[in-house]
Amino acid sequence: MALKVTVVGVGLVGETIAHCLKERNFPCEWPPRVAATRERSKILAGESMLVEETTENVFKGADLVLFAGKEGARGASVTWRKTAEDAGAICIDNGRDFRLAADVPLVVPEVNADAIKEGVRFIASPNCSTIQLVVALAPLYKIERINRIIISTYQSTSGWGVEGPEELRRQTPAALESLENIAFDPKVFSRPVAFNCIPHIEPFMEEDYTREELKLIYETRKILGDQDIRISATAVRVPVFVGHGESIWIETERPIVPEEARDILRNSPGIVLMDDLTGENARSDENERNYPTPLDVYKYRDEVLVGRIRKDTSCPNGLVLWCVSDNLRKGAALNVVQIAEELVKKGILKP
Repeated sequence: MALKVTVVGVGLVGETIAHCLKERNFPCEWPPRVAATRERSKILAGESMLVEETTENVFKGADLVLFAGKEGARGASVTWRKTAEDAGAICIDNGRDFRLAADVPLVVPEVNADAIKEGVRFIASPNCSTIQLVVALAPLYKIERINRIIISTYQSTSGWGVEGPEELRRQTPAALESLENIAFDPKVFSRPVAFNCIPHIEPFMEEDYTREELKLIYETRKILGDQDIRISATAVRVPVFVGHGESIWIETERPIVPEEARDILRNSPGIVLMDDLTGENARSDENERNYPTPLDVYKYRDEVLVGRIRKDTSCPNGLVLWCVSDNLRKGAALNVVQIAEELVKKGILKP
């Protein structure tokens, strides 16, 4: 018998969850039950679906609840978690509210699927930038402990939500005419985003780090199970529609040479290595290597793309790499669905 699934939230992530459930033939009744702040019809996964107002009723009979958005004044899971659990459902949350709770597994299936155990009722999915970071680093960490990570992110506008890409689309024609006095909505981004880079994602918190930067620090430590890793992060919004990039520097206990790192990552789950020599190229550069960019996520939607692997010349045990991933799919919706698939695989959810 197919599972009864309720998806709460129909923003960019909720829409993409519906696509992933359908594309991956997840064993649920179709269409899933969908809820948001108000009732309406919406095209999801290529078909018109009824979106119900989120009330206690939408959780009745659900086997699985996927919290995708910010429905409700306090965040979807904060508002509705207890209702969903009392109704008998297992919950997977894409929101940030419970990620660091000691009793809540924070899961990226390629990295720590073993954190999903019998009896679990609530699982958190990490922040988008954290997911691609740990997918890229976990295979290296298994070979040699990582002592230190310095990361700079280059995050697309869709990471903010629907209004982010809308701001970029609206500002671009004006920016092409003049880069002075570009109109922008400060409730979305603190500066114009067209042809710009903004080192400010989410509010500023302790030690002048932003909340996005602190997520990278605390969530990475929890997922890798190592609270002693020294991590520093700078998160930057860039004028890209979809696809986050990350420049990553790591220091390991013993050196990992670039070719060893390539061999490890080439054979690791969820990774596409793009770091080979390009051969003939328009620049006649015999040393030029391939590398991923955000535009590559339109072909590789579900993987973390890794390239620019090189030895750090300033540190004997340092290694530098670059990774790119689709922040709406692997960074959010797909990871949620993959966690649900693990629940089925482990027999915790039984279709």
